[in-house]
Amino acid sequence: MISQRNWTTPEFRSTGSRATKMSKDRTTDSYSSGKSLRILVVEDHGDTLEALSRLLTHFGHEISVADDAESARKIIRSKDFDVVLADIALPDGSGYDLVAEAKRKRPVKAVALTGFGTPDDIERGKAAGFDFHLTKPVDFHELRAVLGQIAA
Repeated sequence: MISQRNWTTPEFRSTGSRATKMSKDRTTDSYSSGKSLRILVVEDHGDTLEALSRLLTHFGHEISVADDAESARKIIRSKDFDVVLADIALPDGSGYDLVAEAKRKRPVKAVALTGFGTPDDIERGKAAGFDFHLTKPVDFHELRAVLGQIAA
């Protein structure tokens, strides 16, 4: 099940491809702003990283990628981003620490992309600075809707 939490509002939504389909109008409205975002994708699974990078580039976003926390830190120090889309469990650190560091550098929206989806995991993400929480496997329409909210 895909879970999303936007901590800037009291709303909590839980959707998933088997449980609830998003309506075409709602989905289109959610990400049709047309604004290109600068996104850092941090994911240690190579195929997932490549797929996300290709799809997000296809939709007009400027993408940088890192497959571990140290590479992501180097990129964060050298570039500015609108969004950090990060896995929580990285081979050399945690997405929690990475997002906290990115937010100390400058205001940035953070999206957790993780297999950890319990209420405690979501609260820990909130405390670390994540603005949204998506549980794997992520429905790409849901990810686009989150990015549309950020771009608006």
